[in-house]
Amino acid sequence: MAAIARWCVKHRLVAVLLWLVALGGAVTGAALAGSAYSNDYEVPGTESGRATALLDRGFHGAGGDSDTIVWHTDRGSVRAPDVEQRMTAMLHKVEDLPGIASVASPYGSAPGQISEDGRTAYAAVTFDAQADDIPKSEAQALVDTAKAAATDGVQVELGGAAVGATVSTGGHTAEIVGVAVAAVVLFLAFGSLAAAVLPIATALVSVGIAYSGIVLLGHLMTVADFAPMLGMLIGLGVGIDYALFIVTRHRKGLKRGLPVAEAARIAVATTGRAVVFAGATVCIALLGMLILRLGFLNGVAIAASLTVVLTVAASVTLLPALLSLIGMRALSRKERRQLAEHGPQPELPTGFAARWSAFVERHPKLLGAVAAVVMLVLALPTFALHLGSSDQGNNAATATTRKAYDLIAEGFGPGTNGPLTLVAELDGADDRVALDALPARLAHTKGVESVSPITYNGPGDTAVLTVVPDSSPQSKATSELVDRLRHDVLPAAEDGSSLQVHVGGVTASFDDFAEIIVGKLPLFVGVVIALGCVLLLLAFRSIGIPLKAALMNVMAVAGAFGVVVAIFQWGWGTELLGLGSAGPIEPFLPVIMVSVLFGLSMDYQVFLVSRMYEEWLETGDNRRAVRVGLAETSRVINSAAVIMISVFLAFVLSGDRVIAMFGIALAAAVALDAFVLRTLLVPALMHMLGGANWWLPRWLDRRLPRISIEPPECRVAADARAKIATEALETLEAPEPARIPAQRVLTATQAEETTEDVRDTTG
Repeated sequence: MAAIARWCVKHRLVAVLLWLVALGGAVTGAALAGSAYSNDYEVPGTESGRATALLDRGFHGAGGDSDTIVWHTDRGSVRAPDVEQRMTAMLHKVEDLPGIASVASPYGSAPGQISEDGRTAYAAVTFDAQADDIPKSEAQALVDTAKAAATDGVQVELGGAAVGATVSTGGHTAEIVGVAVAAVVLFLAFGSLAAAVLPIATALVSVGIAYSGIVLLGHLMTVADFAPMLGMLIGLGVGIDYALFIVTRHRKGLKRGLPVAEAARIAVATTGRAVVFAGATVCIALLGMLILRLGFLNGVAIAASLTVVLTVAASVTLLPALLSLIGMRALSRKERRQLAEHGPQPELPTGFAARWSAFVERHPKLLGAVAAVVMLVLALPTFALHLGSSDQGNNAATATTRKAYDLIAEGFGPGTNGPLTLVAELDGADDRVALDALPARLAHTKGVESVSPITYNGPGDTAVLTVVPDSSPQSKATSELVDRLRHDVLPAAEDGSSLQVHVGGVTASFDDFAEIIVGKLPLFVGVVIALGCVLLLLAFRSIGIPLKAALMNVMAVAGAFGVVVAIFQWGWGTELLGLGSAGPIEPFLPVIMVSVLFGLSMDYQVFLVSRMYEEWLETGDNRRAVRVGLAETSRVINSAAVIMISVFLAFVLSGDRVIAMFGIALAAAVALDAFVLRTLLVPALMHMLGGANWWLPRWLDRRLPRISIEPPECRVAADARAKIATEALETLEAPEPARIPAQRVLTATQAEETTEDVRDTTG
């Protein structure tokens, strides 16, 4: 690390230029290639996956995206001549739009598309491609053409996946607000505008390259449309934080009177090690999603990991180059003046951080119990977690998709917004007879509102019919209906024939996806925890530290999930936040959240415990190590947490429900992690455990490879102290004349000599 920092400082202009060239090249490539995202939730081998494949094979072109145009009259009927004439003319214009395959008008071949009270009607518009492949301009043309038919007495709204892509979001407001808040916090923490700008500049460059890289990645593999925003959310948060830690260490070096180049080198060689280690844990947690073998999540994992890798790389290469460019301006004017007048002064932990650290040391049991109770209470809503398909009914009340959803639900019943698609594969006359009897059986099934006639394809080997539930797509009752059809109704109908009927549709697809996720989640969580524990074991040479970290991470994740359930599933404030109504949690969210939250939780563990470990290696005093480590890191950890929370919460302004879920979940996890776990529960437990925190069997210590986070001189001092302790133990077992004092310790002179030896060998 020191060599990298030394090169970047010496060739600072080259380092900065290389990063800018990479940014320009990535942005240009992404702009030329365009985006190619895909929200493919289908899992091969599931019931809904087989239904989709059979439908595509039997009905060519039937797989295009289906959207709806809904109109509603407050007075009169949609059958009124003037309304019918106006809407029919609009539908003819829609038929002539590019990309439109067909339009089913309620005034022609689809009379069932007019509500019983005659005040609401809808037309089904089918595109010739899936929603992911429909240009936004074609979808916008549909919206503009339909909206032009609205009058004072006729309300026109649109719904569907393609239309949903045209609904405006918060644009780049979220990023701007998050960066602005981060800049204010950094300026208050440093008192120097130049020092405050560097973490933001470093994060923006790395995130810009990562964002463009994710756009290009979408051409090579399945990448969800929210992956770039998720990557930006994570990248800005961790990127600014990583740079904050390094700049803080650099400023300490300057205050000690070190030259700018030396201070930057030491900052990267010490704190930079922790940054690389923390980034590695985040990437491992994210890449843990690959073991699930779900194409949809693979793209998200690689995209987010790419962002973290680039932010770490920028923190240890671009940042030291920028630090050398601004020189002493990393300190405020007041700090530079004091340094010039009084010379280097020892920087001792004072103020609230020192008092809090001493307070925790005096009352570890009480404070630990309070922190544990808080975390358990916040985690309680997690037990009510319901995975399902939130849909356009959960959009903001002002969105046209939400208005269309509500109009259809009020006019035709809630199930009309999410019908189930039953696809049958036929082989002979017996199958056809069995299928012809199915609609009557379905009509008398609990939870079914209506059943469409059977539609056969040309060869007659595939048939499809639609079942409309009497509950909304995201309701548990609809999921129960899917299970009832699959396990009771359809097997009875297929009995005595070779008929095979598969249940598909949005709700069925999400239920299957959720079942796959839940089934693999224990393995996934176990692998992520195990890998994280192994890394901490190698870094801190302790059994207790990894186990406590795993427990803290689980508590942080559970607390964050509790907050998400309360807000999004129970609806505590979602309408006020502009996030629509309450609804279930998307099936893919737990996996992605667990990955990201485990990684971010590990960050603060590394930064906090690495300072404690450094002090433990130097003194061998656990109480002092915990007290000093907490006092010296709590302020910077809290500042970093405020920045990360601000960035994450700002993404609520994006207007995207999924991104808002991530933002609130990550903000809650960071807040609990920084202000409850790392600065309260962790030090309290470490005080209670004493020297057992750092216990590791000797046989295991000899066999484990070393991953060094702490400065080399700390390790040398610890090795020298261990050697003296071993000699003392051996003399106790030797004959009396050969014994030396058992209480021998490493003297200040010896410590200084070993430190000088290290400095001489490392340069």
